[in-house]
Amino acid sequence: MEPTTVTSFAELAAGFGAGITVIGAALGIGMIGKGAMDATARQPEAAGDIRTSMLISAGLIEGAVFFGLVICIILAL
Repeated sequence: MEPTTVTSFAELAAGFGAGITVIGAALGIGMIGKGAMDATARQPEAAGDIRTSMLISAGLIEGAVFFGLVICIILAL
């Protein structure tokens, strides 16, 4: 069965969406890491609390990324 133009565009959009999702996650986690390093350098005694907040934020970003990737995969099917 030959793919139609609509399914081709859907697969193209899924590919772009997956790429944008991963790039956004990388930027977000990078910004979290930068902020955590800056905060730890300013207040070393609060390193444990900062690390905990950083891990929670990174986990929330990863959850949103997995949701976005699942939507892209569903769009490609």
